[in-house]
Amino acid sequence: MTWSKNHPRQRYHHGNLREALINAALKLIGEKGPAGFTFAEAARSAGVSAAAPYRHFRDRDELMADVACRGFEQLAEGLETAWSAGAPDALAAFDRMGRAYLAFARAEPAYYAAMFESQVPPDASPELTKASDAAFEVLRHAAEAVCALMPATARPPALMVALHVWSVAHGIASLFGRGDMARRKLPMEPEELLEAAVLVYLQGLGLGPDR
Repeated sequence: MTWSKNHPRQRYHHGNLREALINAALKLIGEKGPAGFTFAEAARSAGVSAAAPYRHFRDRDELMADVACRGFEQLAEGLETAWSAGAPDALAAFDRMGRAYLAFARAEPAYYAAMFESQVPPDASPELTKASDAAFEVLRHAAEAVCALMPATARPPALMVALHVWSVAHGIASLFGRGDMARRKLPMEPEELLEAAVLVYLQGLGLGPDR
């Protein structure tokens, strides 16, 4: 899985102010956390006046919402690629999606923090809502395919399965799989922990390698 990396700092000139501010915000998130800088600091980091960002963003929250939106778009793309239409089978593809989630948290800690730790509401903008919903929709669709492997009379709601697995993946990513200094030590790879947790969960539903 390849995620975008190395967001270069750009100085403002006509046409790239928005991108310069996004890059500045990502840099500051990495240095100070998603709540550790002001709108003026983002402008200064981008090499523009304190008033310049208002050409594109109402305030700092709107800037952070845009950063989070881009993060969700990248996550959705990565999850869709990992799912690969459920090939060669739904369980194997489901496992790849979990690994892709952890890969994103590790490769893009600034985006990940903006998406989940910036205190920006998920409905802060229509674009953010659409992007976050689209990312979850990939997981929900995969959960439907996994649930379809079970007898119709014994299938749990796919939405519930998607929420459970997302909660587990997000918890492991936040604690053990992220790519910044907040990552905690683990006596195994985060991917192994997630694989084991999901396997136990799916076996509890009657699924697994020996179903």
